[in-house]
Amino acid sequence: MIYIIALLASLTFLVVGIVKFKIHPFFVLLLAAIGYGFITGMGAELIIDSINSGFGGILGKIGLIILFGVTIGTILEKSGGAMVIATRILNLIGEKSIHLAMMLTGYILSIPIFADSALLMMNPLNKVLSKKAGISYAGTTAALAMGLTASHVMVPPTPGPIAAAGILGANLGDVILWGLLVSSLSLFPCYVYAKKIASKINIPIILEPIANPEKKPALWKSLLAIVVPLALILLKSVMDYPELNMQPSVVKSCISFLGTPVISLLIGVLLALVLPEKLDEKIFSATGWVGESLKVAAPIILITGAGGIFGKMLQNSGISDIITEGFTGLEIGLFFPFFLAACLKTTQGSSTVALITTASIVAPLMTSLGLNEPFLQAMTVLAIGAGSSVASHVNDSFFWVLTQLTGMNVKQGYQVQTAGTFIFGTTAMIIIYIITKLIH
Repeated sequence: MIYIIALLASLTFLVVGIVKFKIHPFFVLLLAAIGYGFITGMGAELIIDSINSGFGGILGKIGLIILFGVTIGTILEKSGGAMVIATRILNLIGEKSIHLAMMLTGYILSIPIFADSALLMMNPLNKVLSKKAGISYAGTTAALAMGLTASHVMVPPTPGPIAAAGILGANLGDVILWGLLVSSLSLFPCYVYAKKIASKINIPIILEPIANPEKKPALWKSLLAIVVPLALILLKSVMDYPELNMQPSVVKSCISFLGTPVISLLIGVLLALVLPEKLDEKIFSATGWVGESLKVAAPIILITGAGGIFGKMLQNSGISDIITEGFTGLEIGLFFPFFLAACLKTTQGSSTVALITTASIVAPLMTSLGLNEPFLQAMTVLAIGAGSSVASHVNDSFFWVLTQLTGMNVKQGYQVQTAGTFIFGTTAMIIIYIITKLIH
């Protein structure tokens, strides 16, 4: 019983520390992990060992992956490559289908770029197109926001899903494949909601000039840094399937090396460097694009490391044995990480923190929950992603970025963003459950 009490106390401290006292999640996670260790009676040496091995172990796996993913997104955004991709998507789909164009654009841009940044970049274009077509700005904004949310919580190399996959030991290629499928299907009801319901909300459109770089990079260059790393990771994942029984060869060895996430994303960084007109201190200096990506990635890496400490503390305390006894005969499975992530998201606001914290708590319990097989590990990452989108409201920074940019009041923000993320997250979880039942 003491283990459950300690876990609940740690989670309460986590939420109160982040929400009420505004303490950085890294320190809250670290203190919560240490407090949990002492409450459950762990010795000082075991607590110290859990801190060192938990932090170093997880960052050794995914620290560089997170950094490289953030760097690719930063260069794409700063060089104008992301806007080139967005403009081409809009041109292909056409102005008559602005809801679909905004949703698809948001979905693709949020894979390499943070959702907040992508929204800031796309909002002026969204305003212009909505005004020109004479349709509801709230509806197109809802479509854009849901597209941004979908890939943000489910499709690597977004940092949250990458961190969760690394913590749970899930195959990144599997997470990408299933994440693309589940998130895409989950957007169908969101599209209907955006077009039929959110569009009834009236928000005045105040146009502002759209800032564009003087010289835009070519589309093929803009896509390289996204497509090549994903293709290499997926190719390696497919080659590793036991059913294919592929024999050792030079080609397989090369793909296995290049398709390793840290190498493939490093290749993505190098390919992103073809976007700027010239490579100078604006790119590489401490205050340049690379320096900025380091500043953005550092907090995520630290939070991930603290999450690793929390997970290791749980593992070393022996709580998995208690959970095994309590869950015997209960088919709770994927719903446990989903509801835990949903609670953390709703109470403290950050999807990334909810993803990392939930994965850290669930990691030592995977066997107890019956989720320790490779396919179920990938589904667990997606279930956590689905939960981490339910539901965005006033304690989520993205909620305020969206409402302040568009001129929505809080009530309208709830109607557009909160309702939309709830629809997405619950739909995604239903789809995950159905897929799991059909395949497993």
